[in-house]
Amino acid sequence: MTHQVHAFEPPERFVAGTVGPPGERTFFLQARGGGRLVSVALEKVQVSLLAEKLEELLSEAQRRFGVELPEPVAVVGDNDPLDTPVDEEFRVGTLGLAFDVDTATVVIEAIAVGEAEAEVDLGEPDDDEDADADDEEPDEDLDRLRVRLTPEATRQFIERARRVVNAGRPPCPLCGQPLDPAGHLCPRHNGYHR
Repeated sequence: MTHQVHAFEPPERFVAGTVGPPGERTFFLQARGGGRLVSVALEKVQVSLLAEKLEELLSEAQRRFGVELPEPVAVVGDNDPLDTPVDEEFRVGTLGLAFDVDTATVVIEAIAVGEAEAEVDLGEPDDDEDADADDEEPDEDLDRLRVRLTPEATRQFIERARRVVNAGRPPCPLCGQPLDPAGHLCPRHNGYHR
């Protein structure tokens, strides 16, 4: 089976965004460049972790390689919605990050969910060969989105991703679960509406 690698090195625009009302949002990474538009779906927690790990990667690149980093962005320049049409190419299963020292760029790779990730394994592997196979790189036959960003573009992506994640429903001050406009059944109130 053939797979596609959607490479944007660099993209004209690379953002995290959502479609739908709070509580029913679908999260996307979207890259645009060279007349192409690619959108891949992922979970809210993946967007949050991506922003966190990109921040750590930039700090590590500065510490180890002396890379000049821009200051954190106070105001995000790209506040526009996702480009339309938002057609999901694939759902992201694995995210990979790297720093290319030669070009001083960050490489982000979003890899599609594989069959092994989609299945739930309730048992232990029968032999050590199966366990070793799980430690290998993600399947090369999976679709992927690869983006190369400058440190400045990475900082802008991080700030926008954090704003997108935080723009959802506010958390309940007691249990931390999201509050719906009509309230929710809070376990800290023994199931009474809050």
